[in-house]
Amino acid sequence: MLRFGNRIGVWMYRTLDGRLASGSKDVHVLMLTTPGRRTGVPRSTCVRYLATPDGLIVWGTGSGSRQDPDWFRNLRAAETADVQIGAKHSLMHARELTGPERHTMWTNVILREDPGIGRFATKATRTIPVAVLEPVEK
Repeated sequence: MLRFGNRIGVWMYRTLDGRLASGSKDVHVLMLTTPGRRTGVPRSTCVRYLATPDGLIVWGTGSGSRQDPDWFRNLRAAETADVQIGAKHSLMHARELTGPERHTMWTNVILREDPGIGRFATKATRTIPVAVLEPVEK
C-alpha cells in the first residue's frame, strides 16, 4: 500500500510541480530521485525537508518502521541525487550525519521544528538517519 501511495505522490509532485505536495504551508516537501542501490533504476520519492544554512536536511523515519526506508538506503549508495523543489531541479550530494553532528541536528533542528516526529523514532527503536543535501559544485 505504501508503494502505491508513493507512486501517487510522485505523480502528483511531477504533474503539479510540487504544488499541494504537503497539504500545509509549514511543511516543505521535495522529490528525491536516486538510482536504486541494486538495480540502478531511478527511484523517486517525496520526502519532507528543512532548509538550513548547511543545506537541505532530510531524515528517514519510515513512519516508524524497524529498518531504514529504501529511499534513504538508495541515497547512501548514490553519488548524487536529483532534488526537485517545486519546478526546480538540482543535482545534489548527500552527506549522512553521524555521531554528535547527527544528534545535534536531530534534537536542535528536526525535533524543535516538529516534536511529533519523535514518535516515529520511539516506534522504530532505531536511530533515525539524517542527511544534509548540498549542491554539487559545477
